[in-house]
Amino acid sequence: MDRFDAMNAFARVVETGSFTKAAETLRMSKTSVTQLVQQLEARLRVRLLNRTTRKVNVTADGAAYYERVIRLLADMDDAETSLSSASEAPRGRLRVDVPSPLARMILVPALPAFHARYPDIQLDMGVSDRIVDLIGENVDCVVRGGEMADQSLMARRVGDLRLGVYAAPSYLERAGTPVHPRELEDTHHRIVGFLWSRTGRALPYAMRRGGESVNVHGRYVLAVDDGNAYLAAGLAGMGVLWLPDYMSKAHLERGELTPLFQDWRLDSMPLYVAFPPNRHVSAKLRVFIDWIVELMGRYAPAAGLGKDGHVPIPAPVPPPIPAP
Repeated sequence: MDRFDAMNAFARVVETGSFTKAAETLRMSKTSVTQLVQQLEARLRVRLLNRTTRKVNVTADGAAYYERVIRLLADMDDAETSLSSASEAPRGRLRVDVPSPLARMILVPALPAFHARYPDIQLDMGVSDRIVDLIGENVDCVVRGGEMADQSLMARRVGDLRLGVYAAPSYLERAGTPVHPRELEDTHHRIVGFLWSRTGRALPYAMRRGGESVNVHGRYVLAVDDGNAYLAAGLAGMGVLWLPDYMSKAHLERGELTPLFQDWRLDSMPLYVAFPPNRHVSAKLRVFIDWIVELMGRYAPAAGLGKDGHVPIPAPVPPPIPAP
C-alpha cells in the first residue's frame, strides 16, 4: 500500500461523501479507492468510515484523522513547491471554472501571456455561469461575480465591475427611450431576463439617484442563464440590459448599444476567486489568482482591499445582475 495514495483517497472520500465521486475526481477505479481505504483502516486498526448503500459518513476517529491528513498532504505539497525549481516554475494541472463572458472577452485572449510565463501549468477551464461543487467536481477555484453566498468557501476579491444599463438602437426605435427606471415595470418596455443559478429566477436590479431608490424587476419575453446569450439577446433588440463596463465598451464604441439612465447609480459588482477552505493553495493556484488580480487591474481593479487582497466572506446577498 502506498500510504500517500491511501491518505489522498481517504481525504477525497470524506470531501465528496462518496467512493464513486472520489474515484472520478482522482481518475481511479472505485475498486482501487475502496481497497486503499480498507488497507488504511487495516493498518490503523480503526474504522474511519461508516458505509451504507446510500452514503458514506466519517466516524469520530475518521474525522480526527482527516484533519491531520489534510495538513500532512498540504505540508508535503509545500515541501515540493519550496524547492527553488518548483517555486520558480509552478507546474501541474489546475482546474478552474469562470463565467462565459469573462472567459471570452478577457481571460482567454490573455492566456498566451500566462502560458509564456508559466509553461508547465496545464489549465482545465470550465466556462459557465452555473453553481460549481468545488469539492465534488474536484475544481481548484472558481471566478464569480456578485456577493459570495456560500460562506463555507474561502475567497479573494480580485476586482470590482462598474455597471450600466443599455439597450440596442433597434429596441429603442421600436419601444422608445425610457427616462425613468420605473417605466420598465408596467409599460410596453421589456428587459432581457437573467436566470440566476442559485434560484432559477430573474432578480431585481437596484438603482439609486440622490435620495431615490428603486428595485427594477421588469417584464421580459426572454430569460437566459448564460452571460454570452444575455448580451446577444440585448444586441438583437430583445430588451434592456444591465452590463459590466468590459461587456458593453466595444458595443458602445460601435454604436450597437445605447446607455440609459446615466444619472442613476448602480453599485459595483465584486469579482471573487473562491476555493475550498481545506484545499491547499498550491504554487500553481497562487500564481493563477495573482494573474487574475493583475489582469483585472487593467479592467476593473478591486477597491478597498487589504495588503494581501483577502476579504471576509460577506453575508449572502443576491447579485444585482448576472455573473459577468
